[in-house]
Amino acid sequence: MKILFSTIATLLLTAAFAGAQRSPATQATGTIDGKTLTIKYGAPSVRGRKIFGDGGRISSDPNYPVWRAGADPATVFHTDADLQIGDLNVPKGDYTFYVLIKDPDAWQLIINKQTGQWGLDYDQAQDLGRVKMMMSKPPALIEQLKYEITSTGAKTGKITLEWENHIASVPVAAK
Repeated sequence: MKILFSTIATLLLTAAFAGAQRSPATQATGTIDGKTLTIKYGAPSVRGRKIFGDGGRISSDPNYPVWRAGADPATVFHTDADLQIGDLNVPKGDYTFYVLIKDPDAWQLIINKQTGQWGLDYDQAQDLGRVKMMMSKPPALIEQLKYEITSTGAKTGKITLEWENHIASVPVAAK
């Protein structure tokens, strides 16, 4: 009986902790030219804080102005196809996303070859390359960080990152 009570108590505490998680792990998946692309990331919320710009939450990260592009573990990108992201050739495989946010109106997506690291463990020597992002403003505040992978044609699409008062995207093409 004591073991049963202990097991139930542990399960309830685990469920309560999972429900209170501040930056839930989530993913975006899309298909371009029949190949799967996946982004796995921690999705933080604004919760009334200033996120970007002077005095923003992101400016306190140790790698600023490079941002981990999510929360907790590094944001993971997987592609089953060789791609062209912006003007960068990206062979099929696994990568980490970071974003250079020094200029709030001209972000750059950083595609990094290192994988499996904590989000703050950025090594610039591992960069595959950087791609200029197209920037726009949402009609209203975006509370929770969100990625989308959308198809725009038979072999083309785009990756979009949305959070706070920013929408940033890059074109993607299957090779």
